[in-house]
Amino acid sequence: MTVRTQDARRERTRRGSTAGAVLAGLLLAGACSAPAGTPAGLTPGELGVVLDRRAAAVLAHDTEAYLAPLDPAAAAFRAQQRTELDNLAGVPIGSWEYRVKDLTGEGDGRAGAEVDLLHRIEGYDSAPVTSPRTLELVRRGDSWYIAGERAAEGAPELLWHQGGIDVVRGAHSLVLGVGRPEEELRRLAETADRAVPAVGESWPRPWTGQVMVLAPASVEDMAGLLDGPASSYRGTAAVTTGEVGGGRRRPADRIVVNPAAYGSLGEFGRRVVLTHETTHVATRADTTAATPVWLSEGFADLAAYRRENRTAPELAPGLAAAVRRGELPARLPADEDFAFDEDPEGLARAYEGGWLACELIAGEWGEAELIAFYRAVGAHPGRDGAVEHALHSVLGTTPEDFTARWREYLRERLG
Repeated sequence: MTVRTQDARRERTRRGSTAGAVLAGLLLAGACSAPAGTPAGLTPGELGVVLDRRAAAVLAHDTEAYLAPLDPAAAAFRAQQRTELDNLAGVPIGSWEYRVKDLTGEGDGRAGAEVDLLHRIEGYDSAPVTSPRTLELVRRGDSWYIAGERAAEGAPELLWHQGGIDVVRGAHSLVLGVGRPEEELRRLAETADRAVPAVGESWPRPWTGQVMVLAPASVEDMAGLLDGPASSYRGTAAVTTGEVGGGRRRPADRIVVNPAAYGSLGEFGRRVVLTHETTHVATRADTTAATPVWLSEGFADLAAYRRENRTAPELAPGLAAAVRRGELPARLPADEDFAFDEDPEGLARAYEGGWLACELIAGEWGEAELIAFYRAVGAHPGRDGAVEHALHSVLGTTPEDFTARWREYLRERLG
């Protein structure tokens, strides 16, 4: 059985000296000269001061302070912003900051600003998530106000833009849901709580030992959080987003659940999905651009199937059928074989082939060597030669020999 999942890899505002010129949280025209191209009477420093106060209002959940710098004439925008602040009420926000990147004048008393919103979930993010935002500014008399805010072009939505967030805490998990029944969120937390120790059996390396799960209301909302078309995720039960490689201080991975695809699964499928995705969280620091998809997805499936009492043909039906037809793959799955396109059978076989390659290493060389191989591939300075070097240095074999062993292993396990 192959369950479609996906690992989406992703790669302070200074307080100015003009604080006294900002009255009642408004963006007032100052006497400072602005850089060329910025709107007259408004400086990045002044905007930064107001956004600092707006950030403090989020942490204090101070609605009046949060709304103070907004255009009094923009009733719909003010109502939207009030709702968004309410949506955050139960979320454990650890920090909230803005960073002004660009400020441009557009004439006729209007301007624009490109800013980064940096927020951190308490107990999960060791570094903030950066979300590019675009602000619309309007001048009324001597005062500048925020008249609009949206995600910058190419930037994903944030969960609180989609509705009120319900929060469920598990022993090893934090589930944030919008428009989902509370019982469903509790079951998600329970399944995630079981996944964490299961992953620890396969990956006995230091990691946080906890996961954050986002449960949007629809696949369209899921796509908004991932900044992609909904068609790419309709058959996908869950996606894990995170920064590959790097140090230990970084935003926590988010496991984003597709309510339709995940909800259609039975208990077995749901266990497999969340254990698979949790494995991506655990292995994140050792997963880099050098790691082929067959290795990252295959290892995640190996961990997900570890506690399951299913036969290889049951877990890899597509590849088993191909082997019985005499269509033995000639090579390990390439990255493009994992594309979510119009070939679901080919995609399933790619996942199954990656899983059996990892199972082969664990069985013939040992689980410790599989982990060492995974880490050696990820530590390579580039993609070219990464697998070849790790096969030689860790497993003492060659790509040709390993591929031949893998093909024979497919015959033994699936024939």
